[in-house]
Amino acid sequence: MAMTEERPEVLELESGETTPTTGVFARPTNASGWRSWFFTVDHKKIGIMYGAVAMFWFFWGGIEALLIRLQLFTPNGDVLTAEQYNQIFTMHGTTMVFLVIMPLAAAFANYMVPLQIGARDVAFPRMNALGLWLFVFGGIFLNLSWFLGGGPDGGWFAYAPNTGVTYSPGTGMDFYTFGLQIAGIASLVGSINLIVTIINMRAPGMSMLRMPVFTWMILVVQFLLLFALPVITVALVLLSFDRTFDANFFNVAMGADPLLWQHLFWIFGHPEVYILILPSFGIVSETLPVFSRKPLFGYSVIVISGAAIGFMGWGVWAHHMFVSGLGPVGVAAFSATTMFIAVPTGVKILNWIATMWGGNIRFTLPMMFSVSLVAMFTIGGLSGVMHAVAPADTQQTDTYFIVAHFHYVLFGGALMGLFAGMYYWWPKAFGYKLNDALGKWHFWFVLIGFNMTFGPMHILGLQGMARRHSRYGPEDGFDFWNAVVSIGAFVILIGMIIFAINIVRTWLGYKAGTVPQEGADPWDGRTLEWAIPSPAPEHNFDYVPVVTDLDDFWHKKYQTDGTGKLRKVANGNDIAQKGDQHPHLPSASYWPIVLAAGLPLIALGLIYNLWLSGIGLLLMLGSMFGWSLEPATDPDAGHDGHGDHQDPDITDSDGSDNNTAEEAPVG
Repeated sequence: MAMTEERPEVLELESGETTPTTGVFARPTNASGWRSWFFTVDHKKIGIMYGAVAMFWFFWGGIEALLIRLQLFTPNGDVLTAEQYNQIFTMHGTTMVFLVIMPLAAAFANYMVPLQIGARDVAFPRMNALGLWLFVFGGIFLNLSWFLGGGPDGGWFAYAPNTGVTYSPGTGMDFYTFGLQIAGIASLVGSINLIVTIINMRAPGMSMLRMPVFTWMILVVQFLLLFALPVITVALVLLSFDRTFDANFFNVAMGADPLLWQHLFWIFGHPEVYILILPSFGIVSETLPVFSRKPLFGYSVIVISGAAIGFMGWGVWAHHMFVSGLGPVGVAAFSATTMFIAVPTGVKILNWIATMWGGNIRFTLPMMFSVSLVAMFTIGGLSGVMHAVAPADTQQTDTYFIVAHFHYVLFGGALMGLFAGMYYWWPKAFGYKLNDALGKWHFWFVLIGFNMTFGPMHILGLQGMARRHSRYGPEDGFDFWNAVVSIGAFVILIGMIIFAINIVRTWLGYKAGTVPQEGADPWDGRTLEWAIPSPAPEHNFDYVPVVTDLDDFWHKKYQTDGTGKLRKVANGNDIAQKGDQHPHLPSASYWPIVLAAGLPLIALGLIYNLWLSGIGLLLMLGSMFGWSLEPATDPDAGHDGHGDHQDPDITDSDGSDNNTAEEAPVG
C-alpha cells in the first residue's frame, strides 16, 4: 500500500490529455423526458433527485427557521402565536434532520459509492428507486399536516406522554409518527442496498483497506441505520397505537414508564448524530488530500476511528437525560462514555490537520468548506464534551447553549461538509463547475452568518435563556444577542440565495456554451470516479477497473522519474481493466413509485378513514405483483445482463489474491 509519496511537482505530461468518451456501451434508453427521471433505476439519477428534493426541504426548513428568528427578534414577539411557534420549531428540527441532512448524505452515497468502488450499479436498483420515492412521499406526507389541521407540536424529539392525545389532541403528531415511519423505511431500504453493494461489488483488487474513506464512512453509517432505525420505528409504532387505537404504552396513569420514550428515542438519537456527521467526515477525508497535494495522513487510523465512533455511539445516549433522575451511577457511567467517544473524533481532526500540514494547499471552494468544517466542528465538539461533566450539563440543559452546540455540529459540521461535496463532485455529476466567484460569496455569507447566528447562542444559554420558549421579556436582558442571532439568520439566507443563483446561472451558461465542459479529472483527483467521463455515463465504466493500491487512480497517473520527482505519465483513463463487454443495464420501472405511493394512503386511512388504508394496501400489493413480473435487464440492450468476464490474475504486492468479482446487480 503506497502512502509515502511527497506532494508532486509535475514536470510534464508524456502522453497527451484526451477527452474520454462513453465508449460503445452507452445504454439504449427506454424512457425519455420526465419519465427518464421518475421511472429511472440509475443510481446516479436517483442520487441527483435525492439531492434536489433535500435542497427543496432545506429552503423550506430555512423559512421555518426565519419565522422562529422573527418571533424572537425582539422581546414579546407577536409574529407567531405560542401554538404556531411550537409547530414551527417542531417541523424545523424534523425537516432538517430527516428531510435534509440524511437524504443529502444519501444523494452522495447513491451517486458516488458505486463509482468509487469501480461498480457499474448498486446491488438492488429497483429497491434503490423505492427508497427514493418513500423518502419523497414521507416528506410530503409529513408536511400535509400544515393543510390538514396544523403541524406536529411536540418537538422533533416528540417526548411521550406529552405527544399523546391528551396533551396533543390534533392530528399533527399522527402525521409525525406515520411520516417518519415512511421515511424510515426509505433509509432502511437504502442501507441494505448500500451494504450489499459495498461488500459484494468492489472492483477486482479493491480490498476493504483500499476503499476510499468516503465509502468507508458510508458503510459505517449504513450499519448504524440498519440497527438504529428499528429502535425509533418501535417507538413510533407504540406511539401510533397509543394515539390511534387507545393503547397505553406511554400512559403513565396506567403504569407506563414516563422515561420509556426518552430511552427509545435517544438510543436511536445518538447514533443518529453520527449518521448525520460521518458522511461529511468522509467527504472532507477525500477533499483535503486532493487540495493539499498529499496522501491522507493515517488512512487506516481514520478508518478505524470512524468505525469506533459508530460502535461507541451506542453507549452515550443517556447523556441527553442527565436531569431526568437516572441516579448517580447511570450519570457517572454515561459521563465517562461521553468523554471516551471524543477520542476517535479528535483523532480524525488531528489527522486532517496533519494532512494539510506542509501541503501545497489550493483554496478551492471544496477546500474552503472542508477547512470550515474542521474549525466549526471542533468548536461544536468541545462544547459537546463539556456535557460529559454532569453538573455543567445540568446547568446547560434546555438552554440555548444546547441549541448552539448541536448547530455547530450539524450545520458547521455536517452541512459544511455536504457543501464541500457539492462543489467537489458537481463537475462529475453535471460536467461543469459551479461559478467560483459566486461560490466564494456563498461561502463567506454562510460562514459569517452561521457564526453570527449560533455563536451568541452560547452566551444566551449561559445567561439562562430557555429553549423552546416563544417569548422573552425585556427585563430578561436577552434582546441584544437575540437581535444579532436573527440578523445572522438572514445573512445565511443571503448566502443560500447566492447558491441558488449560482446553480441556475451556471446551468444556463453551460447550456448556452459560455460555461466550459470539464474533463474527466478537473481536480487531479485520487479515486476511481475521476477515471470516467464527466458527467458519468449510465454504465459507469466501459471496463471494470483493476485496483492495486490505495488511491489507485492517482498512482496510475504518476510515476517517479530518475530524479525522484513525480511525473504525470497519463491521464489515468488507461488504468488496468478487466474485460467485460456486456455491462448490466437494468430496465426502468414505474412500480417503485407506485408501491411507495401506497404507504401514505394507508397512513391517511389510519388517521381519517380505514377505506383509504384498504385502497393503499391494494395499491401496494398490486405494485409488488407487477414488480415481480418485470425483466431484470433492459430488453432493448440486446444481452442477458451477464458479462463475458476475462479475469486477469491479480496479485497484490504482498502476494495475496484480492480479486473481488463484480456480481451482476439484481432488481
